[in-house]
Amino acid sequence: MGQMLAAPVGLCRPRRGGLEMSGDQAMRELAASLPVPEFETTAFTPLSVPLGEARVAIVTSAALHRPDDDPFTATDTSFRTLAAEDRDLLLGHWSPNFDRVGYTIDPNVAYPIDRLRELADEGVIGEVAPRHFSFAGNQPDTVAEVRLDSGPACAAELVADGVDVVLLTPV
Repeated sequence: MGQMLAAPVGLCRPRRGGLEMSGDQAMRELAASLPVPEFETTAFTPLSVPLGEARVAIVTSAALHRPDDDPFTATDTSFRTLAAEDRDLLLGHWSPNFDRVGYTIDPNVAYPIDRLRELADEGVIGEVAPRHFSFAGNQPDTVAEVRLDSGPACAAELVADGVDVVLLTPV
């Protein structure tokens, strides 16, 4: 059985029979305490063009897909390609803790394509890329397949599209 994690007392409130965790605060505290990999080098690349000339794409972990695409499955490490004009996207994110209401009200919370268009219209960015990409955020702990296979394949697609900036929207 997995390790039982105790909630910090400051994030709990009294209830009959003990303490009750405050959901959002407890999740933030738990996430902050999880180990993350450390890398000796980073893949950071400075922007090579002014932002006002940059082509920008979105990569999301919301498991978005078109109705005619195969839906994401549990531990699916592949990605789906989304055309910039696609509108009827389905949210396939798998998590019992994920509240879909925000996305239902405004898909831009996970896929801010309309905000990118506004930034392009205002000249803040050069243009919106023709294609964007979606992964499922529920991945095995190592994310090895994403790091070694589908991630580099997605990056190659972004390079082929001449993308200068990627907006990552983790869900």
